Amino acid sequence: MVITLLGAESTGKSDLCQALALHLQNQGTQAVAVREYLREWCAAQGRTPQPHEQPHIATTQTQRIASAAQTHRMVIADTTALMTAVYSEYVFGDLSLYPSALAQQRQYAVTLLSGLDMPWVADGIQREGDYVRAPVDALLRRRLDEAGIGYQVVYGLGEQRLHNAINSIAGCATDHWSTASKPFKNTSAWQWVCDKCSDSDCEHRLFSQLTAPLSGPAVGPAAA
Repeated sequence: MVITLLGAESTGKSDLCQALALHLQNQGTQAVAVREYLREWCAAQGRTPQPHEQPHIATTQTQRIASAAQTHRMVIADTTALMTAVYSEYVFGDLSLYPSALAQQRQYAVTLLSGLDMPWVADGIQREGDYVRAPVDALLRRRLDEAGIGYQVVYGLGEQRLHNAINSIAGCATDHWSTASKPFKNTSAWQWVCDKCSDSDCEHRLFSQLTAPLSGPAVGPAAA
């Protein structure tokens, strides 16, 4: 299953991605974090992408998530093609990436949206400024809502953010097991079943590992 982390720049996605994967690994789950390809691309090129290069960014991110899912039981993805589509619209006025990005986002088990409660931190050429976070966040929510894709917003600093993310993911599992709990805005959002055996008990064990007590060092305030 794939858990995706979306959000504007400097809202803690990268650190939360790593913290979630480490927590799952400490609980014995075969989990992996998929890093943001855009960061790697910008570092290699020494600049941000042009409009014609955005499809490559989106496609590569999707491919890396799919590749990780072939060999790991749980994948935590630091952004998806949908964020590339959102920035393509915001920066270039280009809507062409949405159909494929939204179709792919619907296939992922969980969509977490990182809240804007963290301070903005500069990070080289990839980040523009604090003033872009609110409009990007609003645009992302609008596109998710229009597409009927459920999401959960995660707030908190440091370890509290990790706790809140874990609770959000567990809430999605509860929604899958019982219609009594509907933490997502759209009740159809949770559709994942175990691709190995489709056994609800298997899923319950998986999420029991996720919600097990945190282990390892405390996670400091995220910066990405």
